Amino acid sequence: MGETAATVLDDDARATGADLQLSADEVRRITLYAQGFLGAVARRGGVTGMLRRVSAVQLDTISVLARSHELVAYARLGAVGRDAVERAYWPARNPTTFEYWAHAACILPVADWPYYAWRRRSIAARGQRWHKVSEDACEQVLGRLRDEGPLTATQLGGAKAGGPWWDWSEVKIAAEWLLDTGRAVCVRRTGWRRIYDLPDRVIPAELLGLEPTDAECLSHLLSTVSRALGVATHADFMEYQRLNGYGLQLRDSERLDEAAAAAGLVPVTVPGAKRSLRAWADPAALAWLAAGGRGTHRTTLLSPFDSLVWDRKRTLRMFGYRHLFEPYVPKEKRERGYFTMPLLAGGQIAGWVDPARSGKTLIARNVFVEKPAAVVPMARALAEAAQWTGCDNVIAERVQPTPFAQPLASELARLGFS
Repeated sequence: MGETAATVLDDDARATGADLQLSADEVRRITLYAQGFLGAVARRGGVTGMLRRVSAVQLDTISVLARSHELVAYARLGAVGRDAVERAYWPARNPTTFEYWAHAACILPVADWPYYAWRRRSIAARGQRWHKVSEDACEQVLGRLRDEGPLTATQLGGAKAGGPWWDWSEVKIAAEWLLDTGRAVCVRRTGWRRIYDLPDRVIPAELLGLEPTDAECLSHLLSTVSRALGVATHADFMEYQRLNGYGLQLRDSERLDEAAAAAGLVPVTVPGAKRSLRAWADPAALAWLAAGGRGTHRTTLLSPFDSLVWDRKRTLRMFGYRHLFEPYVPKEKRERGYFTMPLLAGGQIAGWVDPARSGKTLIARNVFVEKPAAVVPMARALAEAAQWTGCDNVIAERVQPTPFAQPLASELARLGFS
């Protein structure tokens, strides 16, 4: 057997070329640390520091208690003001972020702008995404941005062509294509609308002038994934950054290994569903683990788009939790609810809730609690979420298993909610 993480920097293991072996518990703890849910150090730097660590925060139009990008910050940092979260993501001056495709449409640290060039070049080489692009329209949009400054799609002439929501206008198609290929950029939003701008106006010159190769881009992106997860398998790399479709497939293991090694990551072995898996770990996270790897666990509700759980296979492997997202499932066929939020407590996923809001009441329409010890954490998480969103009441409508309904109600009442 190889070395465990208790002796993670063991010189003998390195000398023999044997991969360090991490247990399932070590993988889980190192990921919670890397994601900012374990230990106070991991939560330093506020929203900006959080984004730098997780490397990508997914954007989505669905808003229940709050929009997902707000929930991601709240889950790690607690009751940080929602306006402060928005300002940190999209400061009025000196942009620190940009929006682009990573796991999905995401807020990304502006320092990573050069390393998405590989993806921008790949999209440009295809000639279009799912809409056909008019170069004349692109030039018109660029001309408007040069002459008038940053503009929304509405200011450019309208986002829709008059049909369904996906029926974009020619201006919107052009603006999004320019965004995809790096000829335009979004570093701010207003009223949830993207503001398009020219890269040379908002991307720092020292970043704009960098031209990394595809190999350098891949190596950098793998390093951000490793930092965000602590340790990542080939499949984890591919899913966190959605690398399929950009000239890379999961079977390209040699290319992934070369990029990971070039990034200075450490080869390790982790448990898989049926066999051990090759993975790559962040050296800083391994050092934390070797030093004891302890700290206070965050108790919180997670957005279904949170990067801790957005990879369903990894979530099942790590927590034994089957993650479901059912907004587009007919209501009568939903197993859990519209916007199911997992409960993270004690470093485990200990239940879930489908929340809603009516006035100043947080309504937990469907609650599942894994075991008796999770009742108090569920009540705490619901109470904190209610306070953060300005609610002064919590109602749990349906609790499973039913014997936990009264204990949950009693604990909510003890916390000042009834």
